[in-house]
Amino acid sequence: MKRPKLRKASKRLSCHKRYKIQKKIREHHRKVRKEAKKRGHKKPKKDPGIPSAAPFKEELLREAEQRKQRLEELKQKQKLNRQKEHEKKRKLEAKKNAAAIKEQAEGKESSGKSKGKTKKPLNKNSKKSFCRELMKVLEASDVVLEVLDARDPMGCRCPQLEQAVTSSGGNKKLLLVLNKIDLVPKDNIEKWLNYLKKEFPTVAFKSATMMKDKTMQEQVTKRHARVDFSETSQYFGSKCLLKLLQGYGKTQDKAIQVGVVGFPNVGKSSIINSLKGKRACNVGLARGVTKSMQTVHLDKQTKMLDSPGIIADPSNSALALALRSVIDPEGSDSADVLEGVNAIINHCSKQQVMMHYNIPDFRDPEEFLSLLAQKRGMLKKGGVPDIENMAKLVLCDWTGARIKYYSQPPGFQKLPPYLTEQKIAEMQEGFNLNNLDQENSNTVQALKHPSPASSIAFQSAGMTSGIIEENKVIEEESKWANMETSKEEEQEEEEEEEEEEFTESDDGEDDMEEDDDDDIIEESQVQLTRKAEPGKHQTNPRSSKGQGAGNERSRSLSFSLDKPADEDDAYDFNTDYV
Repeated sequence: MKRPKLRKASKRLSCHKRYKIQKKIREHHRKVRKEAKKRGHKKPKKDPGIPSAAPFKEELLREAEQRKQRLEELKQKQKLNRQKEHEKKRKLEAKKNAAAIKEQAEGKESSGKSKGKTKKPLNKNSKKSFCRELMKVLEASDVVLEVLDARDPMGCRCPQLEQAVTSSGGNKKLLLVLNKIDLVPKDNIEKWLNYLKKEFPTVAFKSATMMKDKTMQEQVTKRHARVDFSETSQYFGSKCLLKLLQGYGKTQDKAIQVGVVGFPNVGKSSIINSLKGKRACNVGLARGVTKSMQTVHLDKQTKMLDSPGIIADPSNSALALALRSVIDPEGSDSADVLEGVNAIINHCSKQQVMMHYNIPDFRDPEEFLSLLAQKRGMLKKGGVPDIENMAKLVLCDWTGARIKYYSQPPGFQKLPPYLTEQKIAEMQEGFNLNNLDQENSNTVQALKHPSPASSIAFQSAGMTSGIIEENKVIEEESKWANMETSKEEEQEEEEEEEEEEFTESDDGEDDMEEDDDDDIIEESQVQLTRKAEPGKHQTNPRSSKGQGAGNERSRSLSFSLDKPADEDDAYDFNTDYV
């Protein structure tokens, strides 16, 4: 049966509709003309040219043509001059590049002869440059302020730094500044002050996290936003510290330089801003904001020196590396972040963690992260909790100033090996300690502290060893380089062994095509026994796993080859693979 032809839709219109459209178009054109008249926009008039009745018409046309020719000639000359200048510049640049290449080649030859004498310019973000800037601050300063986080004061102390200051001589003093005291219960701060003042003079301090300045006010007025500076711009303990430093300067009868040192994110730059009363140094939540030594003048007698953070030794525990901002939540691997969060949760009171995050009981840190991710809605496809991103957020909270936790001081006072009673007396000399105790008690009383029930009890891991000398960083880098070269060599050996195995298997296949069925079985068994021999070629654990897989394959293959003749007609994938 033939399919009926489908008619196309007709484009004909009724007369009423067509006339209506034409009328609308006429009205639109009329409206456009009226608006053009109002604006006074007229069409540009064409050049009428020289009228034919004008005298000397031919001469005028000749003059116009001559002008055009002159203009074209000028343009061509200018173009040629530009090309010549470009060629000259190119030749000069080529000569300069050739000279630079020669100098580099000569420099490489000379550096190959004398590697120890030459010093390469360091990157500002490298660990070596941080160590160099830190040593500059320690050498230039008369008084060194070691900033400690009040939540974990013992973990923020660096024995290498304290030993370097105490053994340097030259009447150099070391003061401890207990920062972020508003995040710790009142009783805990008093215990830590009593513990630390037996070793070094200690100042209780609460720095301002956000300072008002002109640029900040302009940004706020432009965006019409309201920023509450009441809590962030308050600071306590600055008068006490200034009095202490000014009193020491008077005893010395000279202008003193005060270096501020400590691990990342303890509040070094914010302390300087609080002492200055305005934003003098850049402050941020991420580590490495301060990359070099910065000088800030408080008055004629005191000069503050800001320094980059101390680099923690990789040999420290996972807890110390996580809390001292060595494990970067954004830059480092997710495995390192998860390990740091596991260490933090394992060193905390489980019940208080449950109360703080408002989650049910959990067996291990992974379950804690999954419960927290489900509560906050951090889910992947299929409703799977995003544990990795949740771990990054938790680590950011603990390294920043969001979570209120506290650690107890040790039960008995044990002096480190670099400290003696004579050294302690030398460090306390020149400071009014009675006035310091009174000022510390006043600052502690003036602040509003969290209760022990609302904060999390935390078990400290002890002092964190740091890297101060630049040579130790070089040794570590060389170790990593050796590790990388050894890994590359192992990978090359594995690739060579795999190639040899592939060539052996190819030769076996050629022989199987030429020989009878019995020869095929014998050669395949020989190959399988070669692959199954453990420990001859490969020594790595990865290769041992490969050997295990090879043994399993060999068993299955030998089983398939020992089948009776009746089953040979059936297609077997194992024999085909061999």
